[in-house]
Amino acid sequence: MTEDEDYMRAALELARQGRDAGEVPVGALVVCGGEIVGRGFNRPISSHDPTAHAEVMALRDAAGRLGNYRLVGCTLYVTMEPCVMCAGAILHSRVARVVYGAREYKTGAHGSIIDVFAEPRLNYHCDIVGGVLADECAAMISGFFESRRQQKRETAQ
Repeated sequence: MTEDEDYMRAALELARQGRDAGEVPVGALVVCGGEIVGRGFNRPISSHDPTAHAEVMALRDAAGRLGNYRLVGCTLYVTMEPCVMCAGAILHSRVARVVYGAREYKTGAHGSIIDVFAEPRLNYHCDIVGGVLADECAAMISGFFESRRQQKRETAQ
């Protein structure tokens, strides 16, 4: 098992917390110097905040703990490919590396829809790796939405 897989498993645990809170199960964490310095899971529903994605929550937590909005040298782990909003926040925070699990074919900003991270006109770029524990990460999301569809079918009967 690799270090990236270990941290992705921790991000999956955060995704479970989000799922248990009724949110779309995406989890994220920030690692700096081998230490987890930021954690987050999706919270837009419960917080009434469209920016409360897992990545943004983890970046906010890390920035607060480190006392700096620049997260130079840090790695962000997230269970799903970041969206455009999160990609922008990641680049502005100067995270050195992003590791994600499953692709996001509706809103993904690392090539599924658009590749913000590869835009040469931007003034900052980071390393990005996708597909770490992709099957487990995708299963978390698909299971959540299947459960929601089942609940709707039962309610309609």
